[in-house]
Amino acid sequence: MISRIKRYFLEIKNFSNPIELNLPENYQIFLNSKKDFQINKFFYKQIGIDHYWRDRLLWSDKEWFVYVKNENLETHILKKGKGEDGGFVGFYEQEYHPRTNEVELINMGIFKEFRGLKLGSMLLNHAIASASRKNPNRMWVHTCSLDHKHALQNYKSKGFEIFKEEEIDFVA
Repeated sequence: MISRIKRYFLEIKNFSNPIELNLPENYQIFLNSKKDFQINKFFYKQIGIDHYWRDRLLWSDKEWFVYVKNENLETHILKKGKGEDGGFVGFYEQEYHPRTNEVELINMGIFKEFRGLKLGSMLLNHAIASASRKNPNRMWVHTCSLDHKHALQNYKSKGFEIFKEEEIDFVA
């Protein structure tokens, strides 16, 4: 079945607004410094299933490995609990593009059982703060009508502005 979906491209250029990074007690966000592609693959499959993320489902482990080893790619992980005992809650991937001095927020998501707790908003704040440390010209992201129902509003509430909209065919 083919349906039409709306896709939105958003950007933020002003990083001067203070960003609140107050995580609830017992939550932590950390950088996946080991660059373990299995973590990215896991999040992509498990969170993406609710939003029809499919592009990377065909990737081989070698393609995942190459993708994650990109020196400009960062994966940040949100966990509940401390240390090694913490359980996964969500993640985001962002890539710095040095040629254009931009940060692209590639994927971001929270597991279904943690939605509605404002953790996506906090994760986005963290992504913006992380990107701003690179002093980029802009940070950009795209979302669509298949993503979480509050995704577009979350981006807009943090200062992202739509710079392009389109409708595309989607085969379910």
